[in-house]
Amino acid sequence: MKNIMKWVTLATLLLVAACSTNAGTETNETNEQQGTNNEETNEATANKDSEETQDETSEEPKDKEEEVETEENATPEYRLNEAIWGFEPINDAPEEAVLLTIDDAPDENSVDMAKTLKELDAPAIFFVNGHFLDTEEEKARLKEIHDMGFAIGNHTMSHSDLKTLSEEEQREEILKLSDLIEEIIGEKPEFFRAPFGSNTDYSKSLVKEEDMLLMNWTYGYDWEKQYQEKDALADIMVNTSLLQNGANLLMHDRDWTAAALEDIVTGLREKDYSLIKPEEIEPLQK
Repeated sequence: MKNIMKWVTLATLLLVAACSTNAGTETNETNEQQGTNNEETNEATANKDSEETQDETSEEPKDKEEEVETEENATPEYRLNEAIWGFEPINDAPEEAVLLTIDDAPDENSVDMAKTLKELDAPAIFFVNGHFLDTEEEKARLKEIHDMGFAIGNHTMSHSDLKTLSEEEQREEILKLSDLIEEIIGEKPEFFRAPFGSNTDYSKSLVKEEDMLLMNWTYGYDWEKQYQEKDALADIMVNTSLLQNGANLLMHDRDWTAAALEDIVTGLREKDYSLIKPEEIEPLQK
């Protein structure tokens, strides 16, 4: 009888051990399966995050490319009308707008005039002469004006009347200055104005070959004796009957013009005239 009880007890112990082993195995298998599922979930999440990051990264250059393309393909807002030497709006550009230009740069006042315009956020074209670019100091003035964001135009080397020069002399007056400007600021001028507004058929043809837009002006007064004073000049530049939509305003590097410049810009804006940016002007049409 005792032997029977021993065998029963032993069998019971073996059965319990077997059940415990199976339970542990099932638990381990379950844990392993859960671990595998967690690894798959983590991997899928990581892949998704990586794909989203790549998408965001790939979109950024695309936006930059679109921005550059937009700047390069900017539509001109104003077109030169040679009949009046003023500017006409293209599409929906404001009609009440004028262009500021300053000749005989960079003489003694040009840098200060550029600083005044910069503070007023007023664009302009500075037409330069070669005889103001003889020294390194004068060249530095031109570069400073350009670095402030102002357009640079060609006003010939010596400010001579082109009608008194031979074709070869005219060529040197124009091309030599364009090359000098490029040497100083890294680019050739896009605008040309002849001294005294005196052009020849040859100079017009040459300027066109050089891809420069030839312009004269609508009005200017600072060379007349009665306007060689700040208040008188500011008044006539803003209140002249010649002020009209698209007017091309001519000024010079002069002490009294530099002094009147802020009042001129302010007065024009008070009359609701905006200022044309040189880069808004339609390039030369060949």
